[in-house]
Parts: sequence; C-alpha cells; structure tokens
Amino acid sequence: MTEKVKDSADNFFDPLASKAERYEKGVTIRKTVPRSSHQEWIPTEDREDPIAILIKTSIGRIEELLPIRYRRMIESPFAFYRGATAIMAADLANTPNTGLQLQLCGDCHLMNFGGFATPERKLVFDINDFDETFQGPWEWDLKRLAASFAIAGKWRKFTNKDCKEFAWYVADSYKRHMLEYSKLSALQIWYADIDLAELIQLGKDEDLKEFQQKRIKKAAESTAHEKEFAKMTYLDGVRAKIKDEPPLIYHPSGNDQNYTLREAKIIHKRYVESLPEDKQVLLSRYTMHDFAIKVVGVGSVGTLCGISLLMSATGEPIFLQFKEARHSVLESNVKIKGKYKHQGERIVMGQKLMQSASDMFLGWTNDDKGKFFYIRQLRDAKIKPVIEIMKTENMADYAKACGWALARAHARSGDPSILSGYIGNNDEFANAISKFSISYAHQNEEDYNKLVEAIKEGRLPISAEI
Repeated sequence: MTEKVKDSADNFFDPLASKAERYEKGVTIRKTVPRSSHQEWIPTEDREDPIAILIKTSIGRIEELLPIRYRRMIESPFAFYRGATAIMAADLANTPNTGLQLQLCGDCHLMNFGGFATPERKLVFDINDFDETFQGPWEWDLKRLAASFAIAGKWRKFTNKDCKEFAWYVADSYKRHMLEYSKLSALQIWYADIDLAELIQLGKDEDLKEFQQKRIKKAAESTAHEKEFAKMTYLDGVRAKIKDEPPLIYHPSGNDQNYTLREAKIIHKRYVESLPEDKQVLLSRYTMHDFAIKVVGVGSVGTLCGISLLMSATGEPIFLQFKEARHSVLESNVKIKGKYKHQGERIVMGQKLMQSASDMFLGWTNDDKGKFFYIRQLRDAKIKPVIEIMKTENMADYAKACGWALARAHARSGDPSILSGYIGNNDEFANAISKFSISYAHQNEEDYNKLVEAIKEGRLPISAEI
C-alpha cells in the first residue's frame, strides 16, 4: 500500500534551476516511482465500503433532494462515477505517488470539460468545474480523467480495445502538450489558451464539425441572460419572478436550511464585496429581484445550489448561479492543510489558477449558518460535450483535447519541465495509465452494482423518474 501524501511540495518549482536540470529531476523520480507502477489498481484489504462513503458525503445535504441524487447516480456506471468523487479520492490515496503536487481540478472527468466565453467574448475549451479543487498529486487528475473515458466508452458500448485507447490518448496528449509547455516561459504558459473553433477544425468528422460549428455560432449570437429570462421567469404584477418547476427548481419553504429574500440579499452583498472594484461598480447597476433553489449535476445534488435574478433599472436581467462550497473530497486524503478557511474562496482561487480565463462574475460568499458558497454566471455561451453522438474517432479526438486542456491547467501551478522529465518521450507512462483506467472501470462497475443492491435493500432512498 502506498503512503498517503503528507506534505506540500511547495509547488516543486526551483526558479534558479535550468529547464534541463529540472527535466533531469523528473527523470530521477522514475527510480523511486517507476512509470509502469501507475498501471496498478488493487483495492486494499481495508478499503472502505463505497456505499458508506456515499452516505457520509450525504451528511449536511438537503434531505429531500437525496433521492434525486441516487436516482441520477443509478442511471449508469458512468453516472455513478460522476457522483462518486469521494470514493475515487480515497482509492487514489493508495496508488503510487511521485510526490509532485500542484493545483488539481479534483473531479477531473470528461463531462467537466467544454467550451465557454471568456470576458473578452472569445470561445475557449477548458476545464469548467472546480468544486473539489485542491493541491495534490498531479497523477490523480490524469487518472480520473483517463478512467472516465474508459467508463463512458463502455457505457456507450465501444469495444474494450477502444476504451483502453481513449484512456491512452488522454495520457499521450497530456505528455505531448506538457513537453510543449516545458519549452515556454511562465508568462507564455499563463497566456496560453485553447481556441474552441480551432480545436473543432482539427477534427476529421465533417458531420460532427458542422454540428459543433452551428453550436458555436448559436452560442456566440445568443444573449444568454435574456434567453434564460424569457424561459425561466414570469411576471408577478410588475415584478419578474423565477418559475417553479419542482422538484428541480423551487422557491425555499420555511425550513432552516433555506432563506428569505432579505437573507439572500445579505449573502449577495457579501459576494459583491469579494469581487474586484470594477465588477462591484458593474453589479451596483443591478438589484436582486428573486432567487430559487435549482438542482444541478450529479455530484452536487443535495447541496444548496440555486439561481438569483438580478435586474437593472431599465429591465436588463443577469442570472447568477450560487453553489454551496463544501470541503474538497481530496483534503482528507492528501493530508495537506488547506490555504483557505472559506471554501468558496478555495474554489474561486483554484479555478482562477487553473483556467485560462474565468467568469468575470466569479466570487464567493457565506451565510450566518456556517455555509460557504461561490457564485458565477448561470450560463455564458457554454458548450457541453455531447458524447451520446460521438463515434470512435470523435471520442479519441475528445480524449486528446481533454488531455491537452489538463496539461495546460497543470503547467500553470506545476513545473512542466519536471513533469515532462518524469513522463519521458516513450509510451510507458501512457500504457500504464490506460491499463489503470480499464482496471478502475471494473472497480467502478462493482461499486455501481453495490449501489443498485443498496437501493433494492432500502439503504438509500430513490425518487421516481423526473
């Protein structure tokens, strides 16, 4: 059993060492942690029951929403994987570890990547979910991402060979692009992004390219807030209000986990104070008109998430999404003391560190009951992957894109020279990651079957289909 990480590696960046020296440092690490060792996945004898972990992570969530959480997770082994971040975090803590740490996404699976608009209105491809971001071993993000392709591929009924190759492409793309970033200056890495239109153009499937280009055009042309306003609100006298669509969108009732509009405005005021002064001036032109709980995602179901409607004096809307910020599932597994007591600030700062450009309204806040939140725009030209329509070559291309985006994100807080030195130029590391991914896909399926049994036995509540 590999020991859990105990100390921060202080970013493992030595500004006085040359790129060549840092590359050789990475090569040296192979002696103690061979690249082939990353293929290992053998559950420990004392591995915690995955259902017990799920139950533990449900503590503090909105009780009435838990049946929706489990309903979404039981849809498929891939849906289960998306909601089982805490299970894999505990497993990764017992895998080989190079000791090289950097800012992690924490929940790095293929559905947490996509296109979105930067504040300059450029469409880029990047990671877009950071609820679990924390410092930790760089391999963990890569293993979770590669395994997600093996699991999603199996769900889509691709062959085992295809699924293994998808995972291999993730690691190979990460290797190749990390080597490219190792040749750049820190400032050049900071400026780097992945242009979504150019990325789509690299694909060979003309039908999918046309489909994606139409989505880009639609995202660029639409005014997201006005579109959402027309779809999600109604006029209550002279005041616009968010439509209730229970159980997924609803206004708070009287229980103590919910808020009055007055309390929500206080929380919103604290959020505005977390923003740079120019954004504070911008949002001073708007007032909060309404807010509602909105159930989102798979892993987030049951946490306190919702939307707030802001209106200007002349009637222009802005929709903001607020999400409860809990402790990262990585924190107890890496044994590193977090920099931030405010969990919303942890998420915001981690996101800004990893993304090439972040939402200009990204900020944090808290209530008076001990809950932390982060806030961003509800939607802003976001383009999610549609894996249901992807063919084998499309999944392979998407795997390469995600590996590239992860390498870019890791190169910002880590040292690409050391990482490249460790990974090397041959296929040994990618081969190991692909083997791990297939092994972990089997583990995930076993855990998923345990979820099915727990629901049949009545250990976990489940909602009717919605």
